[in-house]
Amino acid sequence: MFQPKIPTMPQPPGLVTPSAVVQPTTITPGTPAPAPAAPPPTRPVVQLTPGTAVALVGAGTAVVLVVGTVLVSLLLAVAVTSASVAVCAVVLRSLIASDAKRR
Repeated sequence: MFQPKIPTMPQPPGLVTPSAVVQPTTITPGTPAPAPAAPPPTRPVVQLTPGTAVALVGAGTAVVLVVGTVLVSLLLAVAVTSASVAVCAVVLRSLIASDAKRR
């Protein structure tokens, strides 16, 4: 009753896998491939002009300002939330204390 019964998987009819026969191949030596004359340059050379330098500085400044704004707004959201939770805690404490005095 508590012994597992393993189902048997019969082979589906009509599917026969042929045995694979590996045929050896012969390697004939040939002429070696010619070596490339000169390797191509791996990276293009970037030249900074005064205009691109100003654009890079402007883009970097914009990124810093946006990231700073996001971080300050997150910090402000945390501060407002913690202040509101503190106010709620004081109100609840006051209500519980006044309810305990009545009894």
